[in-house]
Amino acid sequence: MERESSSPWRQPIVWLMVVLVGAVVVGSVWMLKVAGNGDAIDAVPDEVQRTGQTQQTDLGPDARAAERKLGAIVRIDEEHGFVEVLPVSGDFDHAAALTLRLHHPTRAEQDLSLSLAATDTGWRADAKPAGDHDWLIQLQPATGDAWRLRGRMPKGQLAAQLRPSLDDGQP
Repeated sequence: MERESSSPWRQPIVWLMVVLVGAVVVGSVWMLKVAGNGDAIDAVPDEVQRTGQTQQTDLGPDARAAERKLGAIVRIDEEHGFVEVLPVSGDFDHAAALTLRLHHPTRAEQDLSLSLAATDTGWRADAKPAGDHDWLIQLQPATGDAWRLRGRMPKGQLAAQLRPSLDDGQP
């Protein structure tokens, strides 16, 4: 009795090997696309000094804000098209102009820097930031880096609390 030779393509193990190799190729191409799209996941708006495997930044402005017990609320008025900062606590110079920086969490080209003018209740700038993603917020005087307040405004939210990154003013 003579056996007929069957095609290797009729064997299930061959198809299993083809599918596994194909899945590896497709997965590798997808991972290369994700890794090479240019979005930094750990974007930091500060100047960072890298020494060995540590990253260091100047916390002096945060310490000064904590010593002065500064706190504020930033509010977006979509209806009238402005951003407003209201002081909550601390010793603010109400006549001085402020700079409000809105950082996109991953895309630096979408960052905004607003010059806020003093008003009777706080500071204000005409702007209508997008509400379709989170914002990392930084408030500081328009001249110099005397102090700095930070906060985060989640997607769809129209107000956020700003406070120093340090609790007691000690770096």
